[in-house]
Amino acid sequence: MTGDISTMSEKELKNKVNELRTQIGQHDRELKSIYRELKLHRTNMDELKAKRDELNSRVKELVKKAREAKSKRDAFNERISALKASRSEIEGQKNKCTTEISELKNKRDNLNKLSKGSVDTLSKAYVADLEVFSNADIPLKHEIDLFERLVTMKERLDAAFDANKVHQKLVEAYESSKDVFTTHTDAGNEIHELAEQSQKYHLEMIEIYKQVDEIRKDADLAHSQITAKFAVTAPIRERIDPLKAKISQLREELDVQLEKLDDINLEKNEKKQEEHLTVAKEKLDKNARLSLEDLRILMEKGDIKF
Repeated sequence: MTGDISTMSEKELKNKVNELRTQIGQHDRELKSIYRELKLHRTNMDELKAKRDELNSRVKELVKKAREAKSKRDAFNERISALKASRSEIEGQKNKCTTEISELKNKRDNLNKLSKGSVDTLSKAYVADLEVFSNADIPLKHEIDLFERLVTMKERLDAAFDANKVHQKLVEAYESSKDVFTTHTDAGNEIHELAEQSQKYHLEMIEIYKQVDEIRKDADLAHSQITAKFAVTAPIRERIDPLKAKISQLREELDVQLEKLDDINLEKNEKKQEEHLTVAKEKLDKNARLSLEDLRILMEKGDIKF
């Protein structure tokens, strides 16, 4: 790039310096143009990044709320599962009570069919017939009929006693089953209430996740636009470093050229000084009029002392 500057004339060096300065100026303007273009893209990109980050922040907050709703829903579902398991056990007890009550009712009803009367009524009739059978003077045929009736009455009376016993057991079964039936009903009501709460939080969670999906779509769109802008600006950014390197190289070359010009100018000035000194000495020798510059040069070289 620099060539053999030792053989270049002053004019060639000046032309080269001007050429290098022109190239540096062109590259500087190109670099500034690139920065301006990137600034335009970056302004839009900063807006997109802010939008994407704000949307992602909203997604994060909503996901947290959705998880809280899910946690509450799951907690209600766990309580429902526990209650259902308990209700199943109560259901078994209820069925057992129902079966026992049904069997006792059937047994009592069958005994009542056999007795065809209450213990009080049957007892009075039995005692009256027994009194007649034991003490009255009645015909043999009537006595046989009465005896048969006493046997039948005794069976009916026994059935009436048994029916009363079974009825008492039935009353006790009803009393003991009240808590079971009440607990079963309470469990069912609580399960229904918990299911409503669970459904409430489930719907809330679904609604929140719908919002999350919509917002996430917008965030993804903003991100894709940012990615697209990076793709567009990548070739522009790739031009920066080569340009900087080129400008740096040209400045180094310019420094070399300017240094050489400085050397030439210094050499020229020294030559002029020598020529001026010779002329000044000649004037001094001839006692000719000396200019201030002549005096300065003669004094600097020590040819005149005061």
